[in-house]
Amino acid sequence: MNLRSTERQWGAVAKFFHWLMALVILGNGIFGLCMDLASSPMQKIGWFALHKSIGLTVLALFLLRLMWRLADRRPRDEPGPRWQHLAAHAVHGVLYVLILAMPLSGWWFNSLRGFPLQYFKQFNLPAIAEKNEELARTVLALHEYLFYILLLVLVAHVGAALKHHIFDNDNVLRRMLPFGKLRGTPSQGDS
Repeated sequence: MNLRSTERQWGAVAKFFHWLMALVILGNGIFGLCMDLASSPMQKIGWFALHKSIGLTVLALFLLRLMWRLADRRPRDEPGPRWQHLAAHAVHGVLYVLILAMPLSGWWFNSLRGFPLQYFKQFNLPAIAEKNEELARTVLALHEYLFYILLLVLVAHVGAALKHHIFDNDNVLRRMLPFGKLRGTPSQGDS
């Protein structure tokens, strides 16, 4: 498997970022929804700190992924209707915006509450806003709504990939999977 993407499929680095970020974002989202289940105030504080650190990791991974994406080539679109290509590009764009907005809104909320923001207890990050409890409630709601919107867009993304895989039997999903072969792949590579 090539590290860089080819004309036909995504490379190993793009696939790594895609699947790692999918797991980390969904895992942290579920963790965020479960934080109220903490059995003590200290456990809840610890869970919030972990949630924030994972969110900052998502932000760092997103920036690395974006830099890689700008330097790496993009496989050409699979044959299909123009509206599907436009919809796929729009969904990817919305996903990128949401993946960036989620950790930034969390950082903004944390700053508005006046809490320290530590990255896995290694170093502190600066506040990006002055303390404001009233605005903090609004930004927390925004953070939560962004997560639910992200879930809806992910359902569309995964649903489209599965539709292409199961019903169209094309390479849309196959070229992002970390294993398996593309349909119609030449035996000497896929450039």
